[in-house]
Amino acid sequence: MNATEEFLTEAFKEQGLASQELIDQVLAEVKAQEPGETSGDEGLDFMNLLLGKLELSKEEVVNFLGSELDMEVVDMAGVSLTPEIIGLLNSEHARFYEAIPLGTDGASIDVVLGNPLDQDGIDNLGHLFGKPVNPRVAYRADVIESINQLYGLNEKEKEKDFLEGLGGGDIQIEDNVRPEDVSEEDAPIIKFVHSVIKDALEKRASDIHMEPLEKKFRIRFRIDGKLIEQQDPPKRLQPSILSRTKLMANVSLAEKRVPLDGRINVKVGEKVIDLRVSTLPTVHGESIVMRILDKESLSLGLPQLGFFSDDQTIFEQVINLPDGIFLVTGPTGSGKSTTLYSALNAINKPDRKIITVEDPVEYEVPGINQVQVRAEVGMTFSAALRAMLRQAPNIVMVGEIRDLETAEIAINASLTGHMVFSTLHTNDAPSAVSRLVDMGVKPFLVSASLRAALAQRLVRAICQNCKGPYEPNSAELAVLGINEEQAAGATFMKGAGCPKCGEKGYRGRKGVFEIFVVNSEIEEMIYNNVSIVELRNKAREMGMRSMRNDGFRKVLAGVTTLDEVLMVTTEEE
Repeated sequence: MNATEEFLTEAFKEQGLASQELIDQVLAEVKAQEPGETSGDEGLDFMNLLLGKLELSKEEVVNFLGSELDMEVVDMAGVSLTPEIIGLLNSEHARFYEAIPLGTDGASIDVVLGNPLDQDGIDNLGHLFGKPVNPRVAYRADVIESINQLYGLNEKEKEKDFLEGLGGGDIQIEDNVRPEDVSEEDAPIIKFVHSVIKDALEKRASDIHMEPLEKKFRIRFRIDGKLIEQQDPPKRLQPSILSRTKLMANVSLAEKRVPLDGRINVKVGEKVIDLRVSTLPTVHGESIVMRILDKESLSLGLPQLGFFSDDQTIFEQVINLPDGIFLVTGPTGSGKSTTLYSALNAINKPDRKIITVEDPVEYEVPGINQVQVRAEVGMTFSAALRAMLRQAPNIVMVGEIRDLETAEIAINASLTGHMVFSTLHTNDAPSAVSRLVDMGVKPFLVSASLRAALAQRLVRAICQNCKGPYEPNSAELAVLGINEEQAAGATFMKGAGCPKCGEKGYRGRKGVFEIFVVNSEIEEMIYNNVSIVELRNKAREMGMRSMRNDGFRKVLAGVTTLDEVLMVTTEEE
């Protein structure tokens, strides 16, 4: 009950209309009702039931209240408001203060209230409007019903419908909250967050994005590289959902000013999946991205990554070299980590010691010593790399070469009998050379240590369940650089769309690659610090295939479509 209903109850008792026994009886009846039988507001149900037992009409009650408070009484059935008047107060404030603006004379504003004894609310409304409030009184249930009509469906009803529609499933979420510590109020939020993760896993999403916007709280999944919007939860659930997700990731709930990183462990049947959680403060709240790390992707064979047999042979030769540096290049999200982990998995044998230094450790691999970067305690890439070399490894993997110090230590390691794997952010494979030189590495050190660089992008693969033959037009053949006679020997395919691929025609992704192998001729050119254009041209003369050309091969083989390849690769110079 609010202050007004308590005031009325006391007045009924003073006037001998209602005894304490009757009031207690009505309260007990309200509490005993099934959830579906109530309005969701215990105060409303109590007052309606009490008035029925006292045989008092709501008009009698409101008139009594108006005379006691010296306020004008309003019959909500006769109220007609313009959009301009309604717009003086937004939905959230109307519901919170149980208030509806009726009109203004410029100096003050008339407002009908469901709880006219809430003086703090009246004062706050005055601050919101920027002018004094003239309170009016009406029956509270009528005010709330009018708010729902004027401002749309009650948010609580939206939340109820939304949360009741959530699915279950065989999914277990490990976190640091014991079941006995979960309140009844928290349970729907927990169910929602679990449902989001479950849906993402079922739809094979690689990322879950929770994005607070000005007027809505958006949920998106990245599926096969494309962001797809999901059903948005009610905006007012945003703080609870974000707090619950942060709690599961074991990061500070109190800290909302700086980015935070955490992890969530998810168990589906016997399968364990890690979610790497990143928070970022934005104007409208903390944006959270959960990156789904499926350990099963580590067991991918090289053909499953997208290598054709000729490129796979070169790749296997490079990763089995005894020393030198092998770099994988590409932008964030291009599959560099998966390729490197698959390479390490392929050469992870009992007679080899492998140590990695990563920020963060994405996948935990049995048989490999993995080191987490912790800059706050001095465990940087360079510091960890120095310490690793004293552990006598055969193979070293550095998550990313970010600065000159790390690059120099990695190069020195490669020159003293270690095989070093790492990543760089460059647009193509030959550009890895210029990137290292730009960092400050001497060209003669690059030429002596670099064994190969692999550039890659990811394209969506045609769904195997709904793919069918496809006849390309002349424009597409021209882009591919082939004639109709050559096209007759190709396997052009397209996906029609089916439930397995979400009617998209694509399911999963494959890599398109560019492998830049350093031989004696290329080594000499690097030593002489020639331009990147000369290096690229020489590599192509010696058989290096560009990512676009590798993509075209996959189009001709029916692995992907021309649109996908053109979207992620650049035109040849």
